Amino acid sequence: MDQSEKLLIGIENILSVASDLVDEVARLKNVEEECKILKEKIFMNQLTKAEQEVFALAIDGHSISEIQDILHKEECTIKNQRRSILKKLNTLSMTEAIQQFQNLHQEPSQKLIRTS
Repeated sequence: MDQSEKLLIGIENILSVASDLVDEVARLKNVEEECKILKEKIFMNQLTKAEQEVFALAIDGHSISEIQDILHKEECTIKNQRRSILKKLNTLSMTEAIQQFQNLHQEPSQKLIRTS
């Protein structure tokens, strides 16, 4: 076997390993996405269905009056559900609760940097 044949075999091996790595990265991205979905479900399962609707609209940036109109509920009902959400999530404001939800998608290293 001459030098060029050895070189071609080496290149084929490198390409095979590179292909396997690309496949593994794709698989890991799928696992990461599944983890994000599960984290969101676990987070949201702390809330009742009605609270989840209110919280989802708050995440989208809607005000209490907009949420009231969208869900066709009384203002006091929305405020009570909002209070319940804050209590369950142990937060003082809806902004803090939303931040808590958004933090689910940060890498652990990013969380450490923010708290330092």
